[in-house]
Amino acid sequence: MGYAYYYLNRESVALRYFEKALEARPGDEDSQWFIDACRKQLALPHFEKNFRQRTEEAWAAFEKIEAEIRAFMYMDTNHERGDELIAKCSAVLEIAFEDIAFEIGFNGEKYELILSPEGLRANLFPLVYFQQHAPSSVLEHWNIWVGRLSSCDFTLHADGWDISGEDVQVWTEPRGGDQIALTLYCEKLLPLLQENERKAWWMLSLLTDQVLGDIASIALIYDFDIVHEPKSQPSILLSQLPKAITDMGLSLISDAAAYLEHSYVAYELDPVEDPEADWRLDSYTGSTRLPALINEYARSENETMDRYHANGVVAGFLCYPIREFSGEERAKQILDFRDNLQAAIEKAAGADAVTFLGGASGLYSGYLDFIAWDLPPVLDAAKAFFAESGLSWAGFRVFRRSVGAVRLWEQEPVPKIDPETSPIAGRD
Repeated sequence: MGYAYYYLNRESVALRYFEKALEARPGDEDSQWFIDACRKQLALPHFEKNFRQRTEEAWAAFEKIEAEIRAFMYMDTNHERGDELIAKCSAVLEIAFEDIAFEIGFNGEKYELILSPEGLRANLFPLVYFQQHAPSSVLEHWNIWVGRLSSCDFTLHADGWDISGEDVQVWTEPRGGDQIALTLYCEKLLPLLQENERKAWWMLSLLTDQVLGDIASIALIYDFDIVHEPKSQPSILLSQLPKAITDMGLSLISDAAAYLEHSYVAYELDPVEDPEADWRLDSYTGSTRLPALINEYARSENETMDRYHANGVVAGFLCYPIREFSGEERAKQILDFRDNLQAAIEKAAGADAVTFLGGASGLYSGYLDFIAWDLPPVLDAAKAFFAESGLSWAGFRVFRRSVGAVRLWEQEPVPKIDPETSPIAGRD
């Protein structure tokens, strides 16, 4: 299993199997070699094709067949060849994505390709990147959406079960400034909730996403629960939820790119005071557009990282010492340095190579977080900036606690000169 996953470029999965193999055969050199190879590749990923290349190739392939797909959809008025059509589109989209959920349709004016984030904010970043790189020739005939739009009259059909927003009671509770907690009860699904709870949760969460729209659902829902009995407080129907949300003064945002652009979350942490602790554990304040990465890194989990890695995407951060900043405006110097670092990378590597997520300040180090669609030019640009910065060192690390960091820059120590013996002593 380890060999299989390793040669499918799934090093994170392969690593777990090789570690099990080493447990079964302690001292096995082959297992240890592959463990080291996996960790090296995960620490500094190198892909046969990164996500930028995969995106370019997928759109080039779609561009070649999109006229055929439009003709196919036009002729299939009875929707009898849907499976064939989905398979044709899947073959193209899977050039970029290992696993992709999507829908296609026609709105009366243009054809539509709807890419689903499946309820995960982390999925929005590669989907938006992919959307923004659609060729102009495709956009003449197609709308490319990330996330389904709100549909209050939607009915979900699944394995003999039919439910709509009229069948579900909802209780809302404000959480924070712009999020809510939802509690759902559906009498119609009680038998399924008893015999297959996981499927019932899937149906109700999918129905909620459809009623609110995918992006609004990700942005607004802080907590989601399903109960076996109705609560005593007054409820509303799920179909009425969009209006209830707007009545609360909240927005049903549908533009994924706009949502991500303004989705920074500030956070404060209890820093680890040990200077030898893992990078980032000394952080006490920061902001991010992708909290899942911060949380999973703290818990030594890799779910988001594994998903990204499978698609040729790298999420990581740059690290550099901040004790070397001093003076009355030290805090401003640190923030300005991070801004200048980000600007320099964007200019040298290009916006197609990187998306920045935020940053953090620690007791000992500063951090700049990003998603790399093409990692080498990002690190090259960072290294060039650090070399001119005057700082003593700088490094890069992926959001994985299980692998090491990469030192990007380190000043060479100035050699000590003996004035009695050095041939260059006393020269101008």
